[in-house]
Amino acid sequence: MAGYVVALTGASGARYGLRLVEELLKRGDKVDLIISPAGFLILKEELGLDLASVGVKVGLKGYFKADYCTNLTHLASNDISAAVASGSSVKKAMIISPCSMGTLARVATGVSGNLIERSADCFLKERRTLVLVPRETPLNSIHLENMLKLSQMGAVILPAMPAFYSHPETIDDMVDFVVGKTLDALGLENDLYRRWKK
Repeated sequence: MAGYVVALTGASGARYGLRLVEELLKRGDKVDLIISPAGFLILKEELGLDLASVGVKVGLKGYFKADYCTNLTHLASNDISAAVASGSSVKKAMIISPCSMGTLARVATGVSGNLIERSADCFLKERRTLVLVPRETPLNSIHLENMLKLSQMGAVILPAMPAFYSHPETIDDMVDFVVGKTLDALGLENDLYRRWKK
């Protein structure tokens, strides 16, 4: 059973992060979930999910309508004493989905003001898998420079850009494409999207 750190920040696209968490939990993997304060606001705005008031595990169990949240641990974004804030943590990979441009910039420059940024810094310095799913448009030169910098450090930059060759019919289909590509980046088999075939 692998362990993953998943972080949701204040970028639009909270569904991407929650769908990824759901897939990892369904596989039986352990997930440490970190949600930034702005991430909680986006969850409420986009999905009507008020996790801050009902509690993360209770809220997600209801959202997923399933009982596989036993492997889910919620870590407060201000808890810099959590194990994932140390390079000695043995988690397999970290995924920030969605990743705001502010979080991306702070990770790129090594400015760790919260548990998300500190954990990402640890994954970079330990040469472990770090996947960032930025969701912003248009991109300015600062965004692009920060993404290039992180890519050169070994992070995977996986923008939330769904493909249309699979003929998606619903928003869930488009979300599944991005989540499937995220699982691909982690080396995890999945059938969330139709792969290109001639």
